[in-house]
Amino acid sequence: MLTKTNTFDISEHLESDEDIREFLDESIATGNRSDFIHALNIAARAKGMTEVAHQAGVTRASLYKSLNENGNPRFETISKIVDALGCKLSITSHQ
Repeated sequence: MLTKTNTFDISEHLESDEDIREFLDESIATGNRSDFIHALNIAARAKGMTEVAHQAGVTRASLYKSLNENGNPRFETISKIVDALGCKLSITSHQ
């Protein structure tokens, strides 16, 4: 008998802006640059790519391209996406 499995998509479980903030905060605290870009992709899908693209002032296609696994977004783009997600970037010291 075959067992059917579904792919887990965390974006389906980020239901609020607070969920997205906590997810991004954890990602940047424990991951590397590519992990954070991947987390931005997940968060943007959770909020809605079209809405995030509009708020960030980029096209939807450009947003997808910037946040795909081979994407290399500029800092300005990352900053706009983070802002569109209702977050802000900050600097803290290593502990």
